[in-house]
Amino acid sequence: MKDTDLLGDVFQAYFDARKHKRNTASQLAFEMDCEHNLLELYEEIRQRTYVPSRAVCFIVHYPVKREIFASQFRDRVVHHLLYNYLAPIFELRLIYDCYSCRKGKGTSFGIDRFEHHIRSCSDNYRKQAWVLKLDVKGYFMSIDRYKLHTLVVSTLEKYWKSRSGDGRKRGECVDKETILYLLHQIIYRDPAGNCEVRGNRKDWDDLPPSKSLLRSPQGVGLPIGDLTSQLFSNVYMHELDIFIKGTLGCKHYGRYVDDFFIVHESKAFLRNQIPVIRDFLWNELGLTLHPDKIYLQECRKGASFLGGIIKPYRRYATSRSIKSFNKAVDRISATIKSQNERNEQVDKQWLVQQRSVLNSYLGYLSAYKSHKIVFQRLIYSPVLQYFNLPSDCSRVIMKNATPSPEKESRVANEDDDVL
Repeated sequence: MKDTDLLGDVFQAYFDARKHKRNTASQLAFEMDCEHNLLELYEEIRQRTYVPSRAVCFIVHYPVKREIFASQFRDRVVHHLLYNYLAPIFELRLIYDCYSCRKGKGTSFGIDRFEHHIRSCSDNYRKQAWVLKLDVKGYFMSIDRYKLHTLVVSTLEKYWKSRSGDGRKRGECVDKETILYLLHQIIYRDPAGNCEVRGNRKDWDDLPPSKSLLRSPQGVGLPIGDLTSQLFSNVYMHELDIFIKGTLGCKHYGRYVDDFFIVHESKAFLRNQIPVIRDFLWNELGLTLHPDKIYLQECRKGASFLGGIIKPYRRYATSRSIKSFNKAVDRISATIKSQNERNEQVDKQWLVQQRSVLNSYLGYLSAYKSHKIVFQRLIYSPVLQYFNLPSDCSRVIMKNATPSPEKESRVANEDDDVL
């Protein structure tokens, strides 16, 4: 690979990394002298002197308590650089029903496929079918880095060997040494060995060891939060995908990170596969099947996956998602009410941020039978002092906002339906 190719790829990785990280302290500090920092990063990669920076470790409590390692922005650029090289290669290998961290897929796609497999196996609910849902205990903290590195390199070697010609396609790097170097630096780094811990140390007291990278054995665990960790998690669990679909012959199977399901017409068959899958995970990948998250349910009674509850011919949002939506509305309403009592004007920038929060929930809830829930929750809320709610309840529109040209006609047609 030419040096100019690598330099261009570094700049592209920078633009990818900053898309959803604008105005963060790390990103702004990097952008203060952007060109110099990118050229310096490029030289470090080219001369093989790049070393990942010190990560920041902290605890988040929502939606579940979890330990997060946040990499510095310059390392995020490298993560995107490596991801741009590897993703097109591994996209060709991963199964169709692997939903996480893949372009054009995600939770909504996963829920659609989950319902598809249920309908297909049950002949659209005319036959009896069962759903087996399983989960890996402390997945990211249990990934063996040496095993992961071996799997990734083995796949890359097969890919490079099968390629004909030396032409470079878009999103592809032909410099094997650069990829292998970055792989080694990122996979084998020990973020827990030199990290900045933020927050109270007591936050870790009730966190199980299987959920903490700080307590993982040497050479085990990937930091949650890195883009490369999401990609590597798919590569690692791909071995399970092939085992279940190929060796066990399960046609109706899907996975999102470490949550996976099998749909089958025989309850006994699914029950018999539990110890088989448990043994495979432990013997081949060093992973533990979560003993408290084994669900075997008849399809017509309803089954949940990725925040959606699938029942015959209908879908519902989970109670946790609805509670989260209600808490968000309560928090926004309380702030608006407090400002009104003090006769203060609500900050417009804050309203823009809350619009994003509300629309995130409303976009999710609009895929389920939740119109009545949303309507009743917002109709008497102070939120509607500053937002309009279209009749489909799929989003809120800020009052007195100028719509974009492509949305102007659509919004105009909805004005008559504003509640």
